[in-house]
Amino acid sequence: MRGTPLRVVFAGTPEFSVPCLEACRASGADVVAVYTQPDRPAGRGRKLTPSPVKQAALAAGIPVEQPESLKSAEAQQALAAYRLDLLVVVAYGLILPRKVLAIPRRGCWNVHASLLPRWRGAAPIQRAILAGDTESGVDLMQMEAGLDTGPVLLERRTPITRDDTGGSLHDRLSVLGAEALAEGLTRLLAGESLIAQPQVEAGVVYAHKLDKAEAKLDFSRPALELERQVRAFDPWPVAEGEIAGEPLRIWAARAIEVDHHATPGSVLAASRDGIDLACGLGALRVTALQRAGGKRIGAIDYLNARPELRTR
Repeated sequence: MRGTPLRVVFAGTPEFSVPCLEACRASGADVVAVYTQPDRPAGRGRKLTPSPVKQAALAAGIPVEQPESLKSAEAQQALAAYRLDLLVVVAYGLILPRKVLAIPRRGCWNVHASLLPRWRGAAPIQRAILAGDTESGVDLMQMEAGLDTGPVLLERRTPITRDDTGGSLHDRLSVLGAEALAEGLTRLLAGESLIAQPQVEAGVVYAHKLDKAEAKLDFSRPALELERQVRAFDPWPVAEGEIAGEPLRIWAARAIEVDHHATPGSVLAASRDGIDLACGLGALRVTALQRAGGKRIGAIDYLNARPELRTR
């Protein structure tokens, strides 16, 4: 590839994808177009809003395409007209038909936010936290027809700490994904052939799409599982539970070891350190929450509004 422009089309939609788009531009590749999902209603006014990737592409002066699907012959012909060498896909949100995968001369690369084959699918970041995984990462993968089944070109790893939320791990993996993609493009532009390692067949786990119904906390479960649920669902869909009969969004909590015989969900203690709720095993200490129609507040502010809880 040395001395030959690498014509790249980038396909992505959310904020997670933006650092990878910037990595493509910085690599020396020629980003000839960006594909992203159509503008969607957002905010209280439900105004049509461009995706973060579209906003970044327009700011960089890159042509933007927003087909509803890539299944039609017309959409595939429009993509082929860019005479692309490589299609880079990062959280695009649309299924790529086999005919699309065959269009780029050097195939399609995907940046996926897990250590494959664990957590193939839509929500690998949150599923890793929910499962109590101690490590995550990103894989730069050569795409094929199956769902995240392609061979891996490069990998970056990172520990999952007990302080990680879905948001913090998302942001870290977004940066790692851009680093892996930048290395892959740099090596490809230097004339190197990256070796694709087939995924092992053992350990395949699917990260199914998040459902808002999963946000409800079941206090009959162990506190550590609920802590993971709170962390994984920050910033979306945010865990939900009750404190002394009031439905709340639970933003931050920590599992603590305590022996009790109390009813799950009941208040064991309440102080400036947090509000301890009985669980099937241990207790969940809530430290940040949100009342209906309110904003996120700390436990001490909530107790100021409900001083009767302090006596427990």
